[in-house]
Amino acid sequence: MNTLPKIFDRALYARRRARGFRMEADRFLVTEAAGHIAERLGAIKRSFVSGLELSARPESAALLTPFAERWTRTKLSQAETGRAIVVDEEALPFAPESFDLVVSVLNLQAVNDLPGALVQIRRALKPDGLFLAALFGGDTLHELRSAFAAGEMQVRGGISPRVAPFADVRALGALLQRAGFALPVADSERTTVRYRAFTTLAHDLRAMGETNALTERDRRPMRRDTLAATLARYAASDSDGQGLLAATFDIVYLTGWAPHESQQQPLRPGSAKARLADALGTQERKAGEPAAPPRGPRS
Repeated sequence: MNTLPKIFDRALYARRRARGFRMEADRFLVTEAAGHIAERLGAIKRSFVSGLELSARPESAALLTPFAERWTRTKLSQAETGRAIVVDEEALPFAPESFDLVVSVLNLQAVNDLPGALVQIRRALKPDGLFLAALFGGDTLHELRSAFAAGEMQVRGGISPRVAPFADVRALGALLQRAGFALPVADSERTTVRYRAFTTLAHDLRAMGETNALTERDRRPMRRDTLAATLARYAASDSDGQGLLAATFDIVYLTGWAPHESQQQPLRPGSAKARLADALGTQERKAGEPAAPPRGPRS
């Protein structure tokens, strides 16, 4: 029997999330992502009754509350405060067709079995229910990844995994379709943050609970000489003329609907009632025929 690789230590991730939950911090990326999801919900001309927010944070809950009459919210451990119920996205306990709206804000990037989680989310939706998610993807923290690799290679002669791998927008869109969502859409927004000090970047990541929770991470504390080499590489490669460090965050937004017969369906091959060539005002040619000569200039 094939078993999926455990890329993330989910117990550690839950502890990191709980620790960040207790920190006084401006989780501006959570607010930004939740704001984008709220905008998308506001553009949909329908009301939702039962909403589910997975691994909710206060910043996202405050922005999303108006979009459903009642909400079920989850958290990863009892160590997190609030009235949410403890649920892991990898094993959702909800009955099929329980919700007409499911949202997730910057959580699913740390799930080991993302295809399986998406299937469970789709099953928890009522027919024609909506799923919206934001998760880190693409080139998120590529500057930090490169700096760690260069610093460790210089001092230790090898590297250890310190920044999680992130899926690109096309792969995530394909996963939506594979999970059985109708009308799947995936798009990405990039935010580049400039930091005066590396410690501020580290603080922001801890406040979101998004520090290293990789299963294959090095358990030993980072040596001072390795950290010094890492920061030197970071400053040399990814700082501006004022010494500000760049940190890229690519946030991928996923939209999918639980299938329903009322939704728009693609036409069957050969069922079109108009020719594309007519619509474009061009001459249709068979495969292999030479193209028509270019038109002269128009006055």
